[in-house]
Amino acid sequence: MSKVSYYTPEGLKKLKDELNQLRDVERPKASQAIAEARDKGDLSENAEYDAAKEAQGMLEMKISKLEEILSNARVIDESQLDVSKILVLSKVKIKNQTNGMEMNYTLVADGEANLAAGKISVNSPIGKGLLGKSLGDIAEIQVPNGVLKFEILEISR
Repeated sequence: MSKVSYYTPEGLKKLKDELNQLRDVERPKASQAIAEARDKGDLSENAEYDAAKEAQGMLEMKISKLEEILSNARVIDESQLDVSKILVLSKVKIKNQTNGMEMNYTLVADGEANLAAGKISVNSPIGKGLLGKSLGDIAEIQVPNGVLKFEILEISR
């Protein structure tokens, strides 16, 4: 059974664009590479042909994986989300209790995570530790180098 993933409209569009790129551009390129390698003669000793076939197999596997992800993707209606607790797509302002540093994050699906843009996955240790917390709560999160304590300062959409 496949796992349902939740995306923002932008994140879903990005996935669809990537799939279309692979199907419409990369797939024909792979077929062309195989045809060119086949034209070079004896297939039993043609490393270029073997490499092109392997690349095509990897491409088809990637396309299949994206199709599966898209078939189980759901768009989140942000207007229906509760702002009293941290959920997927919550924008949170947290304060590290150890050093006093404040950080802003948006919790997103795995495919949309981008730490440089302040988007962390709900499946990351910090994301999991923040889910379900309310304003003023202290989240104790187990990370590889110990336990981090974050105070929830703000929750928004």
